Amino acid sequence: MLSKNTVKFIKSLHQKKYRNETGKFFVEGEKSVLELLDSDYSVDLLVVTEEFADRHFSVLKNYSGELIEVTQNQLEQLGQFQSNNAALAVATCKSNQSFEVQEDELIIALADVRDPGNLGTIIRIADWYGIKKLVFSPNTAEFYNPKVLQASMGSFTRVSFFYEDLAQVFNRWKLPVYGAYLGGKSIHSLVKTSPGVILMGNESHGIPETLESSVTQKITIPGFGKAESLNVAIATAILCDNFKRLLS
Repeated sequence: MLSKNTVKFIKSLHQKKYRNETGKFFVEGEKSVLELLDSDYSVDLLVVTEEFADRHFSVLKNYSGELIEVTQNQLEQLGQFQSNNAALAVATCKSNQSFEVQEDELIIALADVRDPGNLGTIIRIADWYGIKKLVFSPNTAEFYNPKVLQASMGSFTRVSFFYEDLAQVFNRWKLPVYGAYLGGKSIHSLVKTSPGVILMGNESHGIPETLESSVTQKITIPGFGKAESLNVAIATAILCDNFKRLLS
């Protein structure tokens, strides 16, 4: 049975303050919940409709956390989806720990990318191109923001990430850093390159000046029309595609 305390707790996780305090987050929708259950995240609570429970009995029989069955109307009152006839899950956030990198890895770094939709889309793009590691500046959007998780379409379960001062990270890693600039070298002109870090900047202001000295190579996507710039997520996808081609 869905108690008032459980409802209050789940609704509190809509706010970053309480996600930080509790170390918990939620996801909703059939695909994202199933991806979460198939990941290494610790899932504490599942709120599901009868239909979802029937469809995924084989998955739920291996789940050992708290399981509550509700109506679709009750489920929709808990989350942010206008329509959710499947499930909502509460899980434990991963700790903010840096990871080691190898010389042959391609990594994405985001400097102050603040839009949750862009961050979620970039996570999905990284997953598409097999990029497993991302690093974010402290002012980048919060990974566990529901809008980020929704936009990632479950890809958030397959990437590693942490938040830290990027200049310190780049100094520690000693990898080439390819910074996206409007005035950089055309990515089309690169014949061969080495793996390293693709650095993307803020949607409005680009890469901060404080990181310019950390950039090994300034790169750009050549434009052929009159648009002033590209959305940061779209630009990330184009650069990832070119780097995968160059490194193959």
